Amino acid sequence: MKQVTRLAVLSALALIAGCSPGAADAGAKAQPQASAAAVHPVSGLQITPVTVTSGNVAHVFKSEVARTSAEQAKGLMFRTEIGDDEGMIFLRNPPDIASFWMRNTVIPLDIIFVGLDRRIINIAANARPYDETPLPADGPTLAVLEINGGLAARLGIKPGDKVDW
Repeated sequence: MKQVTRLAVLSALALIAGCSPGAADAGAKAQPQASAAAVHPVSGLQITPVTVTSGNVAHVFKSEVARTSAEQAKGLMFRTEIGDDEGMIFLRNPPDIASFWMRNTVIPLDIIFVGLDRRIINIAANARPYDETPLPADGPTLAVLEINGGLAARLGIKPGDKVDW
């Protein structure tokens, strides 16, 4: 509900700005910034490309960025689907030894733990929906990337692969 209200307010402001004198010039300047800051239609989180390089193959995921504690606590809970080219990245600031679970998570996920060197430490593959068993990283974690369950194996993504965002 909050998201719908915020979008309605932003749409109204954009409409008002579009009718203001000089709006054509201002809109032309603002357009590149708007497309650079894409947001996910469901979560409202910023989307950034996350690239996993496995051998000579680069796999790019349009990833929602979970930065705050609240965004990270919610993660992909209650979501019924994500595309094979989508994911969610959890930036750990400060880095820690991350541990995830699948509370209220409807779809199976591959949980990819990324170390301080931006290489995959370990993968909790096909994490079971609704399972509250902790799934920990094998070391200090800079980020965690979640993608569809089983996708890492299908793409040949493995520990040691490089992750960039």
